[in-house]
Amino acid sequence: MATVPAQMSELVRATSARQVRLVCGIILFAYVVSHFLNHALGNISVDAMEAGIYYHVLFWQFLPVTIVFYAAALIHAGLGVFALYQRREFRWKTVEPLQLVLGLSIPVLVMAHVIGIRLGLTLYGHEKLYPQELYLFFVLAPARLWQMTILLVVAWVHGCVGIYFWLRMKTFFTRAAPYLLAAAVLIPTLAMLGIYQGGRSVAVDSDDADWRRTNYTRQQVGTVAENKVLDRISGCLVMGYFGLLGVVMLARGVRALRERRGGMIALSYGNGKTVRVPKGLSVLEASLRHNVPHASVCGGRARCSTCRIRVIGDHGALPEPSQREAFVLARVGTADPSIRLACQLRPDADLSFFQLFTAQTHAADGQASTSARIGQERYLVSLFVDMRGSTQLAEKRLPFDTVFIVNRFLGAVSQAVIENGGQPNQFVGDGMLALFGLSADPQEACRQALKAAGGIATHIDELNELLSHDLRQPIRFGIGIHGGEVIIGDIGYRDHIVFTALGDAVNVAARLQDMTKALACEAVVSEEVRRTAGLADDSLPQQEVAIRGRDEPMAVRVVADARELSALVASGERVAA
Repeated sequence: MATVPAQMSELVRATSARQVRLVCGIILFAYVVSHFLNHALGNISVDAMEAGIYYHVLFWQFLPVTIVFYAAALIHAGLGVFALYQRREFRWKTVEPLQLVLGLSIPVLVMAHVIGIRLGLTLYGHEKLYPQELYLFFVLAPARLWQMTILLVVAWVHGCVGIYFWLRMKTFFTRAAPYLLAAAVLIPTLAMLGIYQGGRSVAVDSDDADWRRTNYTRQQVGTVAENKVLDRISGCLVMGYFGLLGVVMLARGVRALRERRGGMIALSYGNGKTVRVPKGLSVLEASLRHNVPHASVCGGRARCSTCRIRVIGDHGALPEPSQREAFVLARVGTADPSIRLACQLRPDADLSFFQLFTAQTHAADGQASTSARIGQERYLVSLFVDMRGSTQLAEKRLPFDTVFIVNRFLGAVSQAVIENGGQPNQFVGDGMLALFGLSADPQEACRQALKAAGGIATHIDELNELLSHDLRQPIRFGIGIHGGEVIIGDIGYRDHIVFTALGDAVNVAARLQDMTKALACEAVVSEEVRRTAGLADDSLPQQEVAIRGRDEPMAVRVVADARELSALVASGERVAA
């Protein structure tokens, strides 16, 4: 077992600035959703809004939550500004610059509101709640209502774009998309209608002098002098923010100037192409700047290794890999120091290299080849099945007879996989890879794979009975099952492209299938699949095995008779129900 410090070190290496920004953004979006739902109570009454704000404040002003919230706000904004400085090439889809502009505009729009409410409470004890704010927007300063409406729209769209980028690769996104879209439309609509209805009610009530004496006191809204101080603070902070953005843009210009004065370097690609770029650009950014096709499934975020290059010649003078780059290279088992990630390597001297993965550009007919199914990160369960004794089978039969039997075997296996919700994926000789989870959650995918293994055993029994007159001994098989995060997509070239899965989880499933020979069993199931499927801990015998390519042994479950898996899964489902 790995120690806690080692696990923490691994977590730090695996975490990038983008992931930190995502977590902070989710926290802020949760606050926005809570606030919008509170606004929506205005469709009932202002009293309902005030009752709702009590619970809203009770949660978000709880000290630990407050610390997390303000830390998330500062970190998210800071990383957003830093990303503006750091990024050198902007090859964006339309929605990405929109998200950037909206995100950078939020501090300007929200500053006056935050200072008026939070700093007013801290400095002067102001108690501005819905009646006071709605009176300001609908009676005293209607122009501010438009600013607040713009803020609501901008914050909501920015948050929804970020959530979309986060969830679009998830397994459940296709099924959840209609509901998420409905929420994305309904929540801000109800919030703005609630503000409008509440504002109309306050505007009518404010004609009553008693209402104004009760709801617009000095204790609640402060004096003219106090509000002028708050306005000056807000104005200074807005100017300071604009100054910060100006400094960032100036720093970008200074950096570009220094890089050019610092000299240009030559990057030589393996195909003979050479480009000259300023020092400081990553190899991937250089490829984008000069329109050189370069594979990068994750878009240069160091979440994949498809942009890998192999440096030609001396690599000792290259900058050391960052923690994130070292983590990714270690995950793919690359110990060769000449192999680097193009998105992370920023050479400061001439460099010769070649790409390890060829980028998809155009097919033979000149049309862009499809990339719609490249780079999706999913949790899948891989099931490898292999026919035993096929070599001996072929020795004593005509080639066409052997092909016939192997095809009947693969047909029986495929039928069991399809019946249980899986997808036959790759056929390699007399073996097959099947995938589960393309349209199911992890627990269901694990159960489907286990039931499919039981179904395979049943179908092979039927096949053995059918071919008993022609077989000297029954067809035997081995199955390996493991689940985990993989990359799914189209792999191949031109007209020879197939949809498949790549990743450690697939490789482990293949290794487990091999182990059925040494363990004299029909199936080996990883502990991950057993646990996720919800089978009892004592349902199958456990064993620790060494996996080639892994430093530590792995816990697996040995299944002597694969037929029992169907009954175990059915029993587990009844218990769960």
